[in-house]
Amino acid sequence: MNLKDECYSRYALVQEMMGTVDTVKKFDPSVTKNIADVLRQSQRLYLTGEGSSRIFPAKNAMRKAKRWGIDVNIQTDGSRQSYEYDLSKFTVCCASNSGRTKEVILLAKKLFESGKKDIFGLTACPDTMLAKNCAKTHILNCGWEQAVAATKSVVEQALYYESILWNYQGVDRSSELKQLPELLESALTMPIPQNIVGYVKNAETIYFSGYNDGVAEELTLKTNEITRRKSDYLEGTYAVHGIEEVMSPSDIVFVIDPIEEEIEKFNDVLAKGVGLKVVAIADHDTPFQTIRVPEAGDFKPYVMLCAGWNLLVEIGLATGINLDKPERARKVGNELIL
Repeated sequence: MNLKDECYSRYALVQEMMGTVDTVKKFDPSVTKNIADVLRQSQRLYLTGEGSSRIFPAKNAMRKAKRWGIDVNIQTDGSRQSYEYDLSKFTVCCASNSGRTKEVILLAKKLFESGKKDIFGLTACPDTMLAKNCAKTHILNCGWEQAVAATKSVVEQALYYESILWNYQGVDRSSELKQLPELLESALTMPIPQNIVGYVKNAETIYFSGYNDGVAEELTLKTNEITRRKSDYLEGTYAVHGIEEVMSPSDIVFVIDPIEEEIEKFNDVLAKGVGLKVVAIADHDTPFQTIRVPEAGDFKPYVMLCAGWNLLVEIGLATGINLDKPERARKVGNELIL
């Protein structure tokens, strides 16, 4: 992507993707110190929302907590399913960019009216219905996005949740965080090989496989919204445990941050067995054609996500669609209207 080129810059989606760089520069990890203080008492954190407000932000935090050995019970599910849970012992965070998402507001309302005090809202808009039903609400610095597909807000939400863990641990990651904007800009602007774009244009289904940390799953959702193509998320080794029976040689699988021990299996079952195209998004070379991203340590998932956005924009442009306006998808998926 290149904002100096009008074929990119005329789309709000591209401008907002590139706006992620400044959003990260402005992020202040201290905004979650109050939640970290509360969490030390509850030892349980529940992260809920719908779609992009939950997939990567919540699952990235869950994976990080487990990798870092943080002794906190972190859970997530959609707000409607969460409505039936007993969340009385959890510190709850409810995310909705609009602050008008029906499922999220109804859950927050139920908890708030029960007298729950440790319920926190996360939104891009001030004075929302969500804020009225939370003990405290944080307003994202990224602002309201114009394109239907959420982008920079997803990254800020993820940093917000992850910073709860930093503050809980008493860890200062400011020096690493300062390096992240440059890494994201590199992932957003690096050239995408045109043969990969060509493969995708002719694919019947676009698959994303990888860790259950929200990156591959979020890119699957963005593929639907941005490219209008059928896509599916295959967690872990799901791609080689039965679904190959219905795959075709015209399909393509993007493996996000492939696990070294699983590469041979993917090659045998998918590339050789099915005969489809396998492409890796990784910070090192792999046996597959690889979209190389810069090394980013613990911030690797953010860089992988931005590289995926870059890829999807190129696919969308190649197919000649309006990146900002899907035909059916809405900015607020299920708005609560009173």
